[in-house]
Amino acid sequence: MSFTYEELHGEALRPFLRDLGRLRIAVFREYPYLYDGDLAYEEHYLETYVRSPRSLVVLLRADGRLVGATTGLPMTDEAPEFQAPFLAAGYDLDEIFYFGESIILPEFRGHGAGHEFFHRREAHAKRVGPFRYTTFCSVDRPADHPLKPPAYAPLDTFWARMGYTRHSGLKCELEWKEIGEESAGLKPLGFWVKEWV
Repeated sequence: MSFTYEELHGEALRPFLRDLGRLRIAVFREYPYLYDGDLAYEEHYLETYVRSPRSLVVLLRADGRLVGATTGLPMTDEAPEFQAPFLAAGYDLDEIFYFGESIILPEFRGHGAGHEFFHRREAHAKRVGPFRYTTFCSVDRPADHPLKPPAYAPLDTFWARMGYTRHSGLKCELEWKEIGEESAGLKPLGFWVKEWV
Protein backbone atom coordinates (compact mmCIF):
# COMPACT_ATOMS: atom_id res chain seq x y z
CA MET A 1 0.00 0.00 0.00
CA SER A 2 1.35 3.42 -0.94
CA PHE A 3 0.99 6.23 1.58
CA THR A 4 1.96 9.89 1.55
CA TYR A 5 2.73 11.83 4.73
CA GLU A 6 2.34 15.57 5.23
CA GLU A 7 3.81 17.25 8.31
CA LEU A 8 2.12 20.40 9.59
CA HIS A 9 2.97 22.73 12.47
CA GLY A 10 0.95 25.31 14.37
CA GLU A 11 -1.17 27.62 12.26
CA ALA A 12 -0.60 25.52 9.11
CA LEU A 13 -3.05 22.98 10.55
CA ARG A 14 -6.04 25.33 10.50
CA PRO A 15 -7.36 24.49 6.98
CA PHE A 16 -7.49 20.79 7.96
CA LEU A 17 -9.31 21.04 11.30
CA ARG A 18 -12.70 19.90 10.02
CA ASP A 19 -11.34 16.91 8.07
CA LEU A 20 -9.15 15.88 10.99
CA GLY A 21 -12.08 16.22 13.38
CA ARG A 22 -14.22 13.94 11.20
CA LEU A 23 -11.41 11.39 11.10
CA ARG A 24 -11.06 11.45 14.90
CA ILE A 25 -14.79 10.95 15.32
CA ALA A 26 -14.78 7.96 12.95
CA VAL A 27 -11.80 6.17 14.50
CA PHE A 28 -12.54 6.92 18.15
CA ARG A 29 -16.08 5.59 17.76
CA GLU A 30 -14.48 2.13 17.79
CA TYR A 31 -13.67 0.22 20.97
CA PRO A 32 -11.95 1.03 23.32
CA TYR A 33 -12.87 4.74 23.13
CA LEU A 34 -16.52 4.36 22.02
CA TYR A 35 -16.61 8.11 21.43
CA ASP A 36 -19.92 9.62 20.37
CA GLY A 37 -18.21 12.52 18.65
CA ASP A 38 -19.10 16.13 18.06
CA LEU A 39 -17.43 18.13 15.29
CA ALA A 40 -17.64 21.49 17.08
CA TYR A 41 -15.85 19.99 20.09
CA GLU A 42 -13.23 18.46 17.80
CA GLU A 43 -12.37 21.75 16.17
CA HIS A 44 -12.09 23.40 19.60
CA TYR A 45 -9.87 20.56 20.87
CA LEU A 46 -7.57 20.74 17.83
CA GLU A 47 -7.04 24.48 18.34
CA THR A 48 -4.49 23.43 20.96
CA TYR A 49 -2.25 22.21 18.15
CA VAL A 50 -2.85 25.35 16.08
CA ARG A 51 -1.79 27.56 19.00
CA SER A 52 1.42 25.60 19.66
CA PRO A 53 4.25 26.68 17.30
CA ARG A 54 6.19 23.50 18.12
CA SER A 55 3.27 21.12 17.50
CA LEU A 56 3.28 18.39 14.89
CA VAL A 57 0.38 16.97 12.94
CA VAL A 58 1.11 14.29 10.36
CA LEU A 59 -1.62 13.65 7.81
CA LEU A 60 -1.67 10.22 6.21
CA ARG A 61 -3.17 9.89 2.74
CA ALA A 62 -3.83 6.99 0.39
CA ASP A 63 -4.64 7.98 -3.21
CA GLY A 64 -5.23 11.54 -1.98
CA ARG A 65 -7.75 10.50 0.67
CA LEU A 66 -7.13 11.38 4.33
CA VAL A 67 -7.00 7.98 6.07
CA GLY A 68 -4.97 8.67 9.19
CA ALA A 69 -3.20 11.24 11.33
CA THR A 70 -0.98 11.61 14.35
CA THR A 71 -0.28 14.58 16.61
CA GLY A 72 2.15 15.83 19.23
CA LEU A 73 3.23 18.95 21.08
CA PRO A 74 5.29 20.02 24.09
CA MET A 75 3.54 19.11 27.34
CA THR A 76 3.79 22.76 28.40
CA ASP A 77 1.29 23.54 25.60
CA GLU A 78 -1.16 20.79 26.56
CA ALA A 79 -4.30 21.07 28.68
CA PRO A 80 -4.03 20.95 32.50
CA GLU A 81 -5.68 17.51 32.63
CA PHE A 82 -2.66 16.00 30.86
CA GLN A 83 -0.10 18.01 32.80
CA ALA A 84 -1.47 17.35 36.29
CA PRO A 85 -0.31 13.74 36.81
CA PHE A 86 3.24 14.62 35.76
CA LEU A 87 3.36 17.66 38.03
CA ALA A 88 2.06 15.56 40.92
CA ALA A 89 4.79 12.97 40.26
CA GLY A 90 7.52 15.63 40.26
CA TYR A 91 8.29 15.80 36.53
CA ASP A 92 9.50 18.98 34.85
CA LEU A 93 6.96 19.68 32.10
CA ASP A 94 9.64 21.39 30.01
CA GLU A 95 11.28 17.96 29.60
CA ILE A 96 8.19 16.23 28.18
CA PHE A 97 6.84 16.01 24.63
CA TYR A 98 3.30 14.66 24.49
CA PHE A 99 1.96 12.48 21.67
CA GLY A 100 -1.74 13.04 21.09
CA GLU A 101 -3.49 10.54 18.88
CA SER A 102 -2.47 8.07 16.23
CA ILE A 103 -5.56 7.29 14.21
CA ILE A 104 -5.84 5.17 11.07
CA LEU A 105 -9.00 3.94 9.39
CA PRO A 106 -9.32 0.16 9.87
CA GLU A 107 -8.78 -0.86 6.26
CA PHE A 108 -5.43 0.97 6.17
CA ARG A 109 -3.90 -0.55 9.31
CA GLY A 110 -1.13 -3.11 9.32
CA HIS A 111 0.93 -1.48 6.57
CA GLY A 112 3.57 0.30 8.64
CA ALA A 113 1.93 3.68 9.19
CA GLY A 114 1.80 3.21 12.96
CA HIS A 115 5.58 2.72 13.12
CA GLU A 116 6.11 5.69 10.82
CA PHE A 117 3.95 7.85 13.05
CA PHE A 118 6.14 7.06 16.08
CA HIS A 119 9.34 7.72 14.15
CA ARG A 120 8.10 11.07 12.84
CA ARG A 121 6.86 12.26 16.23
CA GLU A 122 10.07 11.25 17.97
CA ALA A 123 12.20 12.91 15.28
CA HIS A 124 10.14 16.09 15.62
CA ALA A 125 10.51 16.06 19.42
CA LYS A 126 14.30 15.86 18.99
CA ARG A 127 14.27 18.74 16.51
CA VAL A 128 12.22 21.10 18.67
CA GLY A 129 13.56 19.90 22.05
CA PRO A 130 15.60 18.85 23.82
CA PHE A 131 13.08 16.67 25.66
CA ARG A 132 13.93 13.97 28.16
CA TYR A 133 10.63 12.12 27.80
CA THR A 134 8.04 11.37 25.17
CA THR A 135 4.67 10.13 26.37
CA PHE A 136 1.09 9.35 25.40
CA CYS A 137 -2.00 8.05 27.13
CA SER A 138 -4.62 5.42 26.38
CA VAL A 139 -8.05 4.72 27.82
CA ASP A 140 -8.31 2.08 30.54
CA ARG A 141 -11.07 -0.49 30.03
CA PRO A 142 -11.86 -3.56 32.15
CA ALA A 143 -11.03 -6.88 30.52
CA ASP A 144 -14.70 -7.89 30.64
CA HIS A 145 -16.13 -4.69 29.13
CA PRO A 146 -19.47 -5.61 27.52
CA LEU A 147 -18.70 -3.77 24.24
CA LYS A 148 -15.26 -5.29 23.78
CA PRO A 149 -15.18 -7.07 20.38
CA PRO A 150 -14.17 -10.77 20.54
CA ALA A 151 -11.20 -10.20 18.24
CA TYR A 152 -9.98 -7.03 19.95
CA ALA A 153 -6.22 -6.95 20.61
CA PRO A 154 -4.75 -4.09 22.67
CA LEU A 155 -1.69 -2.26 21.36
CA ASP A 156 0.39 -2.77 24.52
CA THR A 157 2.86 -5.13 22.83
CA PHE A 158 3.39 -2.73 19.92
CA TRP A 159 3.92 0.21 22.26
CA ALA A 160 6.43 -1.79 24.32
CA ARG A 161 8.32 -2.68 21.12
CA MET A 162 8.52 1.04 20.36
CA GLY A 163 10.29 1.53 23.69
CA TYR A 164 7.39 2.75 25.86
CA THR A 165 6.57 1.60 29.40
CA ARG A 166 3.23 1.84 31.14
CA HIS A 167 3.58 3.93 34.31
CA SER A 168 0.94 2.88 36.81
CA GLY A 169 1.32 6.09 38.83
CA LEU A 170 0.51 8.40 35.92
CA LYS A 171 -3.22 8.59 35.27
CA CYS A 172 -5.74 11.20 34.26
CA GLU A 173 -9.44 11.49 33.54
CA LEU A 174 -10.96 13.04 30.44
CA GLU A 175 -14.60 13.75 29.72
CA TRP A 176 -16.36 12.58 26.59
CA LYS A 177 -19.75 11.25 25.60
CA GLU A 178 -19.67 7.53 25.00
CA ILE A 179 -21.98 5.60 22.69
CA GLY A 180 -25.14 4.84 24.65
CA GLU A 181 -24.55 7.51 27.31
CA GLU A 182 -27.04 10.31 27.96
CA SER A 183 -24.27 12.82 28.61
CA ALA A 184 -20.50 13.06 28.79
CA GLY A 185 -18.70 11.44 31.69
CA LEU A 186 -15.15 11.08 32.95
CA LYS A 187 -13.05 8.20 31.55
CA PRO A 188 -9.76 6.96 33.08
CA LEU A 189 -6.57 6.97 31.02
CA GLY A 190 -3.04 5.77 31.76
CA PHE A 191 0.27 7.04 30.43
CA TRP A 192 3.08 5.30 28.57
CA VAL A 193 6.52 6.93 28.79
CA LYS A 194 9.85 6.65 26.98
CA GLU A 195 12.94 8.24 28.51
CA TRP A 196 15.65 9.56 26.19
CA VAL A 197 19.03 9.52 27.95
